[in-house]
Parts: sequence; C-alpha cells; structure tokens
Amino acid sequence: MDHNTEKDENLLDGHLLAQMAQGGAALLRSNADEVNKLNVFPVPDGDTGDNMRMTIESGIAAIEKMDSDDLAEVMKTLSHGMLLGARGNSGVILSQLFAGMAKGFEACDKADVSTIGQALTLGVQQAYNSVMTPTEGTILTVARESVEYAVSRIKKGTTLRGFFGDLIKEMSASLQRTPELLANLKEAGVVDSGGAGLLYIMDGFNKVLNGEEIKAEPLPAAEKKAVLDFSGFTADSEMTYGYCTELLLQLQNSKVDAEGFDINIIKDFLCSVGDSVVAFKTGTVVKLHVHTLTPDKVLGFCRQYGEFLTVKIENMSVQHSELEEEKEEKSAPSVPVSTEKKKFGMVAVANGDGVRETFLELGVDCIVEGGQTQNPSTNDFLDAFEKVNAEHIFVFPNNSNIIMAANQAAEIYDKAEIHVIESKNLGDGYVAICSADFEKEDAEAIAAELREAMGNVTTGYVSPSIRDAELNGIEIHNGDFIGFIGKQMLAAHPDKAETAHTLLSKMLEDGEKYMLTVFCGKDATAEESAALEAFVGETYPDMEAYFLRGEQDVYPYIFVAE
Repeated sequence: MDHNTEKDENLLDGHLLAQMAQGGAALLRSNADEVNKLNVFPVPDGDTGDNMRMTIESGIAAIEKMDSDDLAEVMKTLSHGMLLGARGNSGVILSQLFAGMAKGFEACDKADVSTIGQALTLGVQQAYNSVMTPTEGTILTVARESVEYAVSRIKKGTTLRGFFGDLIKEMSASLQRTPELLANLKEAGVVDSGGAGLLYIMDGFNKVLNGEEIKAEPLPAAEKKAVLDFSGFTADSEMTYGYCTELLLQLQNSKVDAEGFDINIIKDFLCSVGDSVVAFKTGTVVKLHVHTLTPDKVLGFCRQYGEFLTVKIENMSVQHSELEEEKEEKSAPSVPVSTEKKKFGMVAVANGDGVRETFLELGVDCIVEGGQTQNPSTNDFLDAFEKVNAEHIFVFPNNSNIIMAANQAAEIYDKAEIHVIESKNLGDGYVAICSADFEKEDAEAIAAELREAMGNVTTGYVSPSIRDAELNGIEIHNGDFIGFIGKQMLAAHPDKAETAHTLLSKMLEDGEKYMLTVFCGKDATAEESAALEAFVGETYPDMEAYFLRGEQDVYPYIFVAE
C-alpha cells in the first residue's frame, strides 16, 4: 500500500498490518531451521521455529483473501487463525500475544503509535497470563522488555518506523540476555529459541514498514498439498462421500446480535444436513466444518447471520480416490464412535505405529498424531474432541511442549467437559492411561487419580546428538548417543547400547522401581532391542520388564520405570 501523506505514515491500517504480518511470516520461514537448532539438548527434536512458523502462517492463511483496510477486522482474523493453528508452547504464547493485541485494536480502523504501544502491552499481559508459571529468559521476557522499552520512548512526533526501530533494537538486546536469566541456556551456549522466533517475526514487520522486500521461501515439501487426480470422479460417477465444507463466518451486527449469537442455531442446522460437524464461536467469528451433500444449503443458511472470511469446499470422492493411502497413513486413528454418547472418553497424543496401537488397546478413543518435531495444533485437538462422543474427555498431551495447545483447545471446545491431564512425556501418559478406571462417577476424582498415577514414574530417553556440548558435567560429541531424564543429562557414549545401559543404571539406582517398559523406536533394530532385553534380564533379574515395538521417531529407546 502506498502511504502518501505524512499522517498516513504514522498510522497502522488493515492493509499495512497484513503486509507486515506476511513479511514477519516470510522472514521466520527463511530462518526456521536456525531457530530449531537453538535447542538446549543437542537432540534432533528442535521444533520451535517450525511451531512458530506454522502458527503465524495459519493466521496469514486466514487473512489471505481479505481486502480490508480496517485494522480491527484484519487483526481479529489474523489472531483467530493463529489461535487455531497454534503449536508448541512458543506457538501458543505467540497466538496469545496477538490475541491480546487484537483486543487493543478492537475499536480501531487505524492506530497511531500510542495505540500500537497499548495493544502490544495488552498482548504481553495476555501472553504472560496464558502460562501457568511464567519463566523469565524466554519469549515472554523478550516480548515484555522490548515493548516496555519502545513504549517508554514514545513522545510527540514518534513515527511508526521510529517505534518499531526501538522495538527491534531492544528485542535483539533482550534475546542476547536470555542466557543470563536461564542457566540451562547458558550451559548449552544458546539464546532462547522462542525469543529468537519472535525477533524474526517482528523484524519482518519492521523491514516491510521500511520498504524492504522479503523473499518468501517455498513451503517445506511435507506441507505442500497433494495435486488431486480428478480422473477418479468422471461423468458417470455417483456422489458418494459428499463435500467437506469448511468456513470462517464473521457474524454481522446488521443481521444478528454478533456477540450474543447462539452457536447452537448453526450446529443444529449442520446436524440436519450432514455429519462430522464441528462448529464453535470465538468472539464474533464462527468456524465450522461439516461433511454434506448440500454445501449450498450450508452457505445459504450461514449467510443469514454474517459474511464469509474463508470458504473451502472439496469433493470427498476426489479426495478419497487420490489421498486414500496418504490419509490412512496420517489420519488420527480412533475407535469407531458410538452413536450413543458415553460418559467418559480419552484422547492421547502419540508418535509411532506401535505406541498408537498400544494406546488404542488400552482404551484411548482417539489418537492425535504428534510428539517431538511435530507438535499438534489447537485445531488438531478440536478435531479429535469432535470424534469422541463423550460427556467428559480426558486428554493426555504426553509432551510438555503440547500441554498449552491442549489447554487452549479445552477452553474453546464446549460440547464436552475437557480434562487435560498434564502428562509431560510418553511415560507419564502411558502409566496414567494404564491406570484409568472409569467405574467412578466423579470425573474430577478420576482426573485426580490419573495425575496421582504419574507421580511415581521416571521416563528416560536415548537419542543421537547433533552437536558438541557439555551438559551436567557430561562431555558430548556430535554423533554420540545421549541419555537423559527431563532436563537432566545423564549419559553420553558413541555406542547406543552403552548409553542405554548407563541411563538405566542411573534410573534404577534407588532400587525403588519394580517395573520397566521399553518403547523401541524406528532407529533400534530388532537385534539391538533383543540384546538390550537380555542385558536387562541379566542385570536386573527382579525387574518386571516389558519390551514394546513403539516405532517412534527421534528416540531409539524410551524407558518408563515405575
């Protein structure tokens, strides 16, 4: 957009915000791998850059077809898209930062520097409030310190460029100080990855504001959509599967009370014309998904209440013929949903065919695909909740970096009572799911028992190292195998088996553990696993040990000791 007047140069409008956001997303995409590598542990599981990139790109997708100059409208749509696409702790915090900013711009078609400062301050507050125990030396600190600094320097005559220049200058300085605030960053010799991701995004905002062009890197190959083969649906085909219909509807006060609108009006209608219904309202925007033979009726009905921000209608017969193999591989496995609503259900995050099968056998209703390097989004959880026909759904994130996205989905979803059991790793979730007893009627009592079951579990990981490091007094060389529990490094050796033996000895040295479950990953051969099983049998003859083929990525072995 061409800003001709001096007045315009000091005002942020919807078009300029959209351009700045696209610049921020493009700059992060170009540097996502660098952010991924800022990992405290030298493990090939760094995914902060990808999580933040996919979070903001979800927002960009939501505003892509908009042509609005209204700042509040663009910011709200951007923020809502980010909220649904948020992945990993840094992605969720980023989405909350933008959600707070959206509140600050609620009544603005344009904003001056002072209003932008207030909106960013609200964003920082909401980001802090989204974290149960905020930790300094993270993305939170980088956001707070830079916003405080830039706001403190606002005076009469401060321009947009001046404000964002101050913001970026302090953001960079704050990021460099993060190792002084977090010992594990200092020990690993890295700055905070979430803070680095935020700096790339805001620097992209700043570059666009200053007229710089940011060349967008192509999407990673894994995220490119398959080209549909329409030959599967010919002039003689019958419409069997219907249309997958998804849309974002901006409720309009000229048609309905946007704030007070009852979402059940739309839900009831969708249930009458289709199935696989998902519909929820955030503010005055409705997101819906339905499989129907009559998408025209859906569009006509919804148009009574508002206007579309995005619409996607896909012939599922075409999808079915083209993507069947891929969908079978990637779709979240679930137990067939009963038409009768049950009282209790379970959703768990899992990576690896063996882990998924184990969880389903233990009674989990729906698996959310994911784990390290592929954190599921808020929307992935919402889709899973929809598949579980239960009054109370217990959710096992099984990774500390996924808990926030699960909690965010739990807050949005209103068709069941969601209980997020804060399982920080596979071991926590496995033991809790094994102990699940739904004979009790009281959901809170069941949740308390599930959390208590996790209290006596120790989970250890064996992984290849991707760089030299020294952690917890242990010297690590690139290519070594490392063994750790939580954030404590316990073993490093060029030999995988030697690392596994050392890690086990540390995990079992107190003599209080009597049961060991070993999930063997894709990178552990059958021979290696058999040799490890023999070692455990000889070295710990009193231990009740179970070896399961987990097929998980990244970690050849995950040890769960009870």
